[in-house]
Amino acid sequence: MTQTMRALVYEGPRLMNMRTVPVPEPAAGEVLVKIERVGICGSELSGYLGHNSLRKPPLVMGHEFAGTIARTGNGESRFKLGDRVAVNPLQTCGRCRDCLSGEAQLCPDRMLLGAHLPGAFAEYAVVAETNVYPIPDGLTFDLAAMAEPLACAVHLCRLIALQPADRLLVMGAGPIGLFAVAAARLLGLREVVVADLNADRLRIAAELGGIPAHGDAEIERLKPPEGFEAAVDAVGLQATRQRCVASVRRGARIGLTGLHEADSALPVNTIIREELKLLGAFAYAAQDFEQALRWIADGKIDLMPWTAQRALDQGTESFETLIGGPGSIAKILLRP
Repeated sequence: MTQTMRALVYEGPRLMNMRTVPVPEPAAGEVLVKIERVGICGSELSGYLGHNSLRKPPLVMGHEFAGTIARTGNGESRFKLGDRVAVNPLQTCGRCRDCLSGEAQLCPDRMLLGAHLPGAFAEYAVVAETNVYPIPDGLTFDLAAMAEPLACAVHLCRLIALQPADRLLVMGAGPIGLFAVAAARLLGLREVVVADLNADRLRIAAELGGIPAHGDAEIERLKPPEGFEAAVDAVGLQATRQRCVASVRRGARIGLTGLHEADSALPVNTIIREELKLLGAFAYAAQDFEQALRWIADGKIDLMPWTAQRALDQGTESFETLIGGPGSIAKILLRP
């Protein structure tokens, strides 16, 4: 008899419903994870609104999660039932040039749980065993579920090669922007200016060690005379991308990770003449995910004071909260 579970299914723009669906079966090299906590990502908000080409209904979204091993596939496994785990949801082939060179996030066959594959807005999800990491007994599921979004910020900071003497501008105080602030501070940066229009998010940025800037005038006031050595766009609008270019010094590095708009006009002649390095940052490599999990386990980064927890069947309400006015909430974790 086929076992069933409850899942939150995206069925169209601004339409999600709780449905009863079959529990997925793990194949060889896979494990079935019982979901304990799953975060809502900004890319899922755009998917929910119908603005994300990767997320097509009907779909079980959700890729920031932690849980316990409920079943293993055929063959030997390094995990046993009940083991507590965090999950890297970006599954890759493991054989191509990118995977073998440590850049699996560029694998041409990459698939993201919750986009290309059924995700974690459900009671269970199947995951490749190589993507599963044990978590220490003292680490909560709430914190372990933060490893995935933090890994994006770790990867971003690594790509733009941040140094302690750098002065950094972060456009956007959403979860990735806030994690970028925290990661930059851990890397030794003293001046991290964070720009956003949400006063509550700017207060969080300040508590994480950032210098808040509300709008262009404040960015200009806080900008070093010659410009920032590095900048991050964690929004993805033409205006925020252009602001990064306008705010950095010659030879600076700019990390682009926000995906809000697919195309933007940029001052390319300025980029050429000032030798600016624009770097796209997608997801993370395994080393970034592992670094993120270590920092969380060591207690070096904690967004829990600004995190809300809700039941999975409150998923639609939670999405609407994050879209309409989250206030001081930086992240919502759903509990199946």
